[in-house]
Amino acid sequence: MPVSAMNLPDPLVVFALRMESQDLFERAAIPVLYCGVGKVNAAAALTRRLAEYRHAGRRLPRVINFGTVGSAKFPTGTVVACHRFVQRDMDVTGLGFAPGETPYDDLPGQLEFPVTCPDLPAAVCGTGDSFQTAACPVPCDVVDMEAYALAKVCTQENAEFVCIKYVTDGADHAAADDWRENLHRAADEFLAWYHRLTQR
Repeated sequence: MPVSAMNLPDPLVVFALRMESQDLFERAAIPVLYCGVGKVNAAAALTRRLAEYRHAGRRLPRVINFGTVGSAKFPTGTVVACHRFVQRDMDVTGLGFAPGETPYDDLPGQLEFPVTCPDLPAAVCGTGDSFQTAACPVPCDVVDMEAYALAKVCTQENAEFVCIKYVTDGADHAAADDWRENLHRAADEFLAWYHRLTQR
């Protein structure tokens, strides 16, 4: 069965969870790839989807990742544009590697993309497979669980990557409650920024 344009949109919007979009994108008939939580799920889901574009003979889309983050730097309610990405839980310091550095990898420990939203605060996103509630061992401005993996897939596949995040919590002891409370505000911002990005 041929893959429809609806299944292979450009841009390709990626969220980790439907909770983060609050169904606003579905109501607006905007296709979304929900990749699941964590680096492995994110990398696997995006790799599969980009392979479908190639199989269909389509050029790769601009990938737009919307999602929620914690931050000890930016106040709750801030929308940031992440253009640098690190793995906050990659720790091979016992073998002499710097925190966040993947041993023997061809790519640098920090992935960097062009600034696409200069009117938003720029942020370094630290990705890891944990819900961060304490100080981060790798320097970063915001923390999440998927963006580095998505950024790495886009780097390897030579796909454009845009990452817009909403700060829902302070990455502290109150993070879980604050995250849930702010999801609907985040979703409103994501939909607004989708329209801004696609009208440029």
